[in-house]
Amino acid sequence: MSATVVLGAQFGDEGKGKVVDVLLAEGKYKLTARCAGGHNAGKAELMQYDLHILPSGIVHPTAINLVGSGTVVSVPQFFKELNTLREKGINSDGRIFVSDRAHLLFDLHRSIDGLEERALGGAKIGTTGNGIGPCYSDKAARSGIRISEMMDKSYFDERLRRLAKSKKGRFGDLLDYDVEAEITNFDGYRKTLAPFIVDGVEMISKAQDEGQHILIEGANALMLDIDYGTYPFVTSSDTGLAGVFTGLGGLQPETLTTRIGVVKAYTSRVGSGPFPTECFDSIGDQLQERGAEFGTTTGRRRRCGHLDMVLLRHSHRINHYTHLNLTKLDVLDTFPVLRIGVAYLSHNSDDGSVTEYRDRFPADLSVLERDRLEVKYETLEGWQRDITGCRRWEELPEQARRYVEYVEQDLGAPVKWIGVGPGRDAMIERV
Repeated sequence: MSATVVLGAQFGDEGKGKVVDVLLAEGKYKLTARCAGGHNAGKAELMQYDLHILPSGIVHPTAINLVGSGTVVSVPQFFKELNTLREKGINSDGRIFVSDRAHLLFDLHRSIDGLEERALGGAKIGTTGNGIGPCYSDKAARSGIRISEMMDKSYFDERLRRLAKSKKGRFGDLLDYDVEAEITNFDGYRKTLAPFIVDGVEMISKAQDEGQHILIEGANALMLDIDYGTYPFVTSSDTGLAGVFTGLGGLQPETLTTRIGVVKAYTSRVGSGPFPTECFDSIGDQLQERGAEFGTTTGRRRRCGHLDMVLLRHSHRINHYTHLNLTKLDVLDTFPVLRIGVAYLSHNSDDGSVTEYRDRFPADLSVLERDRLEVKYETLEGWQRDITGCRRWEELPEQARRYVEYVEQDLGAPVKWIGVGPGRDAMIERV
């Protein structure tokens, strides 16, 4: 009996879905679970299935899947994804469940998300606009509504009307929302969702008691974590290791023996917020074009830059990865020289002092402002050769192997999987 978690180590969009797919193909994992987030999580590797809230295990016919207690669930999105799977010939009957403790994400939250982003103007967070943040805000304020509570119509209707009234009091006529229409929709969802609702704590506990292996699929990434990311330019949930336990009650900590950190071979970010190694020149353009860097959920162009070891050391300190999956190494095929950010120098104009950040990432984002930040880089030789056909470690050019070894030696964690192309089989696994 063991549990494995796959976590994003940077700003998200690292390609977590592919290694999840590889692990599930081994046939070892009976249960796959999502622990946090909502349908702000995209899975580019499984884009043909358009999955955002459902675990990736749903496309594997033997895997049982759980949307855990720490998630926020849009019921219409849940059924939209199930219908898409059905149209593509994926039978999910009896294989997908939702924790009764997960919170409901309403159209109300989507409407508020847009209003809050517009109010921030130039300081906007750059959310997906799906209502994730407002839903988690209501959860923290103890005014949210959990899935278990929707089964009692009179209680649910009263709670939702009260919630809508409080939001109307705050936003006034700017809030365009029909609470009675949402209540009518949930009259239908109440019956259709019922077969999928389970006690998530019991399901996890029972699986472990039976000796089942569990695969946990993280959403977003550590640098978007509500506590340890680039706050406030983050998502609204615990995206790191802590979120696994708060989002999947019943999981025995000692069984989580494998913690996989997924690291893109360069860095990308969608939305606003600091990005120390961002490239504003042709290198950034080439990374964007070669890596097809468009947000899976939003379609927005991702910002791109060099690999950032300061950021990754911070990520590793929080999540304690046992293994790494380095993705999209092939995107670097054409570059003659590769730069890796190894330290930040923040200049204080008031007293002329300089602070170096090497093994820690600053909580105060002002030290990362472009006019006072200097990034120290190390340079490695590129391989300038197509590696998309490589399937064994020995087949990679020496320069590519050096790049991989640099990452694992710096972080002190082995790179076990290396992504060398967009295909599901374009992965090297080191034994």
